[in-house]
Amino acid sequence: MNKVQLIGRLTRDPELKYTQSTEPVAVTRFSVAVNRKYKRDGEPDADFFNCITFGKTAEFVSKYFSKGKMIGVAGSIRNNSWTDNNGQKRISTEILVDEVEFCGSKTEEKNTQEAVQGDDYYTVDENIDDDNLPF
Repeated sequence: MNKVQLIGRLTRDPELKYTQSTEPVAVTRFSVAVNRKYKRDGEPDADFFNCITFGKTAEFVSKYFSKGKMIGVAGSIRNNSWTDNNGQKRISTEILVDEVEFCGSKTEEKNTQEAVQGDDYYTVDENIDDDNLPF
């Protein structure tokens, strides 16, 4: 099983690009800093993970997340290897993200929800009882 879940802060704004295929696919790359549970003198306080996501999730991350915002991601770890122009073998590790969640403070969430409401989303009245739901 290859499953990873992380909660951390974006270290830079997500970079959205599209593939050069006949039907372009959105690709977003970003980096997440995850605080370590235990800290020792002389060691880093956080680990940094490079992440990549595709399609609608890529567009969502690019639109609603920015540097410094908290994010929750779930996906899998993948290793990439290649030979560079100098003939050196290179290896990188990244998180292939399938799911994302907002994990920020209430203020961050409120600002994001207001932005989302402007794009065909709306707030559901939480006081409505189950008998009055349309489904």
